[in-house]
Amino acid sequence: MKITVAIVDDHKMHIDAVKRLITESGKIEVVAAALNGEGFLQQLSLLPQPPDIALIDVEMKTMNGITVATTIQERYPTVKMAALSQREDDYTIIKMIRAGCCAYLIKNSMDFDQLENAILEINAQGYYNADAININHRRLLTKTMRDEDLKITDREREFLQLACSDLAYKQVADKMNLSERTIDGYRENLFSKLNVHTRVGMVLEGLRRGVISI
Repeated sequence: MKITVAIVDDHKMHIDAVKRLITESGKIEVVAAALNGEGFLQQLSLLPQPPDIALIDVEMKTMNGITVATTIQERYPTVKMAALSQREDDYTIIKMIRAGCCAYLIKNSMDFDQLENAILEINAQGYYNADAININHRRLLTKTMRDEDLKITDREREFLQLACSDLAYKQVADKMNLSERTIDGYRENLFSKLNVHTRVGMVLEGLRRGVISI
């Protein structure tokens, strides 16, 4: 069976481009597409069954991506969601993750292979993290490394949980009563342990591994 995908984006040209990219392989079918959140939710309500995956633009004039994602999570909990963004804005994307998205995709850097791989992995694994340094290595870790094998300390776990918020690192340091230098150390340790190199990647990998929850 084909993976069913629904798209909401307030730029028609982008919707058309995404449709072309993801339907070329024959593995994916676009079952709904809309230019705003309200129309998107209406289309979803008319489908015989919810799509497997929803691709959601973050910044839309009518009902932003966070509201759309939150609503979908409440009404259609089985739908896996991926955020789409033109900016690599950690705080916005983390808000989308907190709203229920399991991946973030940067519009300007997407090509066919990345987009298809993202959809296939979201469908199969429940998460897609483009920030992971080596996808094959990450899949191996998924099978062989348990949470306790990562040797994440309680304080690193606390830091990682706070990194899921919209707090700046300095604010996280204040909240944990630690110096910014110590926080930088936690961040670098977690980047290494989770095999990532950005805050968003760290949060996604922490969620995927079950180290933290939202």
